[in-house]
Amino acid sequence: MAMFVRRAASTRNAIAFLRIFSSSSSYSSLVVGRDFFSHKATLRAPDLDVDLRLPSFLRDSRRGFAKGKKSKDDSGLVDVSLDIGPSVKATATCQMEAAIDALSRDLTKLRTGRAAPGMLDHIVVETGGGLKMPLNHLALVSVLDPKTLSINPYHPDTVKELEKAIVSSPLGLNPKLDGQKLIASIPPLTKEHVQAMCKIVTKSSEVVKQSIRRARQKALDTIKKAASGLPKDEVKRLEKDVEELTKKFVKSADDMCKSKENEITTQS
Repeated sequence: MAMFVRRAASTRNAIAFLRIFSSSSSYSSLVVGRDFFSHKATLRAPDLDVDLRLPSFLRDSRRGFAKGKKSKDDSGLVDVSLDIGPSVKATATCQMEAAIDALSRDLTKLRTGRAAPGMLDHIVVETGGGLKMPLNHLALVSVLDPKTLSINPYHPDTVKELEKAIVSSPLGLNPKLDGQKLIASIPPLTKEHVQAMCKIVTKSSEVVKQSIRRARQKALDTIKKAASGLPKDEVKRLEKDVEELTKKFVKSADDMCKSKENEITTQS
């Protein structure tokens, strides 16, 4: 737009110059201001005083052209309001989802009275040479029946290491070698074990809720810092969105923990 304004000004100045030049009786009677090609140029000839400044509609059009931005004052300064909403909500959502994922992994580690392939995922196996790897990277775990797991090594040479790692875990399993695979029976839960597992679930629930609330507070702090440059209605809307996100993920954590407690108590 600035380029078009300069072109319009140059064309208008040139036309005015030629008209005055042609109507002047002598070249020496024509005086051009030193800043002729600026926006305040003035031509003076005998009995003539022509103002070559930009017309008002062109001068006014030099102010901010961005859609949705308002001129701050006559100096042409533009007040820019950034939309931080999507960024704040995306960051909070990502952090809260990470907390829920961590809770899911922790709950999977807890042994109930029912066989589940994921219950061995957290076990770390130390192989030859001191290399440590997750069990599910070394073997395929499958369910033979509600009370029995089958552990099939990808490499037969790792059977002994797999057996040692499973026995050493807090799950209380004693797998038996069956050819090139291991068979692990899931023993019934004792009353003491059930109570201990339920306490762990409750503790995990509190930990994940704390993580969700920390993500909430970070989002609210970000909104507060940017509040001076945002409309009040926008600030309230963003705060409401963050609160709704928090309630959503807290409910998800509660539902997961209640489901796990029910699984532990009904299958013992």
